[in-house]
Amino acid sequence: MGKPGIATVLNKLVNAYGDRTWQKRLEPVDELILTILSQNTSDLNSRRAFKSLIKNFTTWSKVASAEPGIIADAIRAGGLANVKAKYIKNALMALQKEAPGFDLRFLAQGKVKASREWLVQLPGVGMKTASCVLLFSLGMPAFPVDTHVYRVAKRLGLIKDSISADAAHLEMEKLTAPGDIYRCHVLLIEHGRKVCKAQRPLCTVCCLADVCPGRRILS
Repeated sequence: MGKPGIATVLNKLVNAYGDRTWQKRLEPVDELILTILSQNTSDLNSRRAFKSLIKNFTTWSKVASAEPGIIADAIRAGGLANVKAKYIKNALMALQKEAPGFDLRFLAQGKVKASREWLVQLPGVGMKTASCVLLFSLGMPAFPVDTHVYRVAKRLGLIKDSISADAAHLEMEKLTAPGDIYRCHVLLIEHGRKVCKAQRPLCTVCCLADVCPGRRILS
């Protein structure tokens, strides 16, 4: 069985889960901090940590000037608090110099490549975090590749097994029409969580089973 095209995959996912329309989630700097907090934890825990951070400091300038230990105390719910506190403080300190008022909306005026390169220069910001800011906050056609997208895309043969997670961002962007990137991203995540799980994927009820080259191996 050959690998399916991204359009075929997307059509089947839309039929199974419904379509998804982009809506701005947060301001870019908020999205940046939330995404840093989301690393290696659940959405529930990262949002708890984010709300606690806002409640305790009220402004990003106060977070930037706070001691890492104080920041860490405010984000314990998100896990890896000491590490993330340093990333957050250092990223915000850098933004104070490079983006007055922590206003990152200027990134929407550039190309995805240039805007993402600008973001990944910040401490603690990698391809996934930068792509999340561009896609969810600014509506730019950046394709974040998390563990679910990475797993499902490889099983479907959309990307090679040997590809790195960073390179997968660029490959998925090449494969997907810019206007389809948001819904493709969120639907692949939903499918990965509900059906194409890391352990014991539910191939017998998978909407992509008839086009998935990995089904015979996994089921």
